[in-house]
Amino acid sequence: SRITKRRRAAALQDMKRAAIAILSVLLLATTLQTTKANQDQALLKFWDAFKTAVTTRNVDAVAKLTTFPVEMPYGIANVKSAVQLRKRYKAVFAEQSDAVACFRKAQPEVDQEAPRKSYVVCPDDAGNLTIVYHFNKTKTGWKFVGLDNINE
Repeated sequence: SRITKRRRAAALQDMKRAAIAILSVLLLATTLQTTKANQDQALLKFWDAFKTAVTTRNVDAVAKLTTFPVEMPYGIANVKSAVQLRKRYKAVFAEQSDAVACFRKAQPEVDQEAPRKSYVVCPDDAGNLTIVYHFNKTKTGWKFVGLDNINE
């Protein structure tokens, strides 16, 4: 009877350990999913604000959602400040691609190799998907950081 009690106690202890392990794994999986969902939500919130600012040509709002200098395609000087952005707004959002039309339909993609980086690909004048708008996640949230023409 003593051996039976010990076996029961040992079996009960094993079951408790197994239950704790399963609950820990479930908690970890839920936490990871919540974190990913929150990251996606932060990116989507940024995207909505940035897209609205660009499509309404609200340069001040675009500047607040931007990290300067904004990198530009090969051969084009970077945009170094909000003042320059105001002067060169068309070069950033209309000359390489029609960002307003593109942003209405586009959704940002997260770089799988660098999850703190995101991008939106837009067509050039010929319709080729070659214009890439880049975004980085910073301490203060997602920011527009550059524009690239992958043909150059």
